[in-house]
Amino acid sequence: MEHVQAQDRWEPGIADARLRVCIWPDYRGISFRDPRSGELSGIDIDLARAFAADLGKVLEFVDSSFSRLVADVQGNRCDVAMFGVGMTQERAAALAFSQPYLASDIYAIALRSQARIRNWDDIDQPQAVVAVARGTLHEAWMPRVMQRAQMVVLDTPAAREQEVQSGRADVFLTDYPFASHLVREARWAQLIAPPRTMQLTRYAYATRPALPRWTARVDRFVSDIKRDGRLRAAATAHGLEAIIQP
Repeated sequence: MEHVQAQDRWEPGIADARLRVCIWPDYRGISFRDPRSGELSGIDIDLARAFAADLGKVLEFVDSSFSRLVADVQGNRCDVAMFGVGMTQERAAALAFSQPYLASDIYAIALRSQARIRNWDDIDQPQAVVAVARGTLHEAWMPRVMQRAQMVVLDTPAAREQEVQSGRADVFLTDYPFASHLVREARWAQLIAPPRTMQLTRYAYATRPALPRWTARVDRFVSDIKRDGRLRAAATAHGLEAIIQP
């Protein structure tokens, strides 16, 4: 546990009794809020609690999303975003990042009962409809790589799932944490993995660029959990050990 004197080395606005952590509460495996119990679970829920304990701060979760990420971090709604933030060029222009701790390729989810799309090559076809969540890296990636299929941009993961279940969309694009958890929990969901690497994206924690000392402390936390085994333990608890970054 760190003391107030150590926290005084950080920039103003950070050295108080709270650790405000932005999360996306719809992110399975990362920072998911159970709609029935309201309980939060996921690797970044566990690691946010560990970080708060290291700092001796009271943890406060702040709901965010990928579409609101930059505005929430830059607007000082939270001290750090801890929900598997992909290190894209667009985000790097507006945010500061820790070192990466996970990395994922792109995956697709289809309806198990349908027969038209059974493998990755079936997706980029003129009649295919592909759902993506607004603000995610998939929204920018798909028009560059899949130019024959039609893209539908939706505001929530639940909306993506509903589009596929209703038949209005053939698949939705997501990542390993979300896909691996969904197929374990939903019988209707079929995982479609790419035959080769599509776009391996590293995930990190995001802070304001104007806070270099605080960003360095967040980065040191990532180094600590890699070295002492807490990252691997949290990843294993949520089935994500295969995507840990060294």
